[in-house]
Amino acid sequence: MGYNLGFITDDEIFNHVKSTVLEYRRDINLKDFNKNLIDPIKMTFDTKIYGQSLEETITAECIRQIDKTNNNRIGYFHQNLFRYAGGNWVVPDNGQKGGFDIINEDKHIFVEMKNKHNTLNSSSAIALYMKMQNKILRDDRATCYLVEIIAQNSQDITWDITINREQYSHERIRRISIDRFYELVFDDKFAFCKLCRALPIILDDIIASDHTITLRNTVLDDFNTTSQEPKELYKQLYLLAFRTYAGFDHF
Repeated sequence: MGYNLGFITDDEIFNHVKSTVLEYRRDINLKDFNKNLIDPIKMTFDTKIYGQSLEETITAECIRQIDKTNNNRIGYFHQNLFRYAGGNWVVPDNGQKGGFDIINEDKHIFVEMKNKHNTLNSSSAIALYMKMQNKILRDDRATCYLVEIIAQNSQDITWDITINREQYSHERIRRISIDRFYELVFDDKFAFCKLCRALPIILDDIIASDHTITLRNTVLDDFNTTSQEPKELYKQLYLLAFRTYAGFDHF
């Protein structure tokens, strides 16, 4: 190891990344695959239009389902890194400290973190803005930040919002990109860039140190068929969703 990030030790960043890796969803079976009922019609279209085998389409759907779970894990990765920041930066338990993701009571900073700039729908954005507005009304030194990991630009700007056709803004309710937030916390303009450069190396080191970190996908093996014929796999796929439908007992 020798990541030399400056704002976090090698051991801390290794263990932080590893905790995310270990929490990553890395297995799926047929029961999980069909938990919310898959759509065999769409999967048939995907297979034919994209010129791939049905096995490839099923594998892609497995990865898509796993990915939905792992998006939350990445959110926690970003948020919990600030546990190592020192200087009274705190990552409260969910629902604690007013429901903010990151706070610094010494600096009167209160943070909500989102992965993408378009994550919030209109009602969620209004609810969040009003929570921040309430905070600065109760603490006249408070600054509230909406931190966006993937923002449209590197920025630290006033958050302008329209509520009931009226425009609202306040200098102490702000939208900030993750690079600028790292600079605010760690006093290093390039801190986030340094992390991104080191991340592939850190992950290689973690995977090399633990050979159990692999994807286990048994969905294709779990289908009730020993035939290699594509039509038999299609049959099993359609029966997952339509087993009780008319005619499918002799599909």
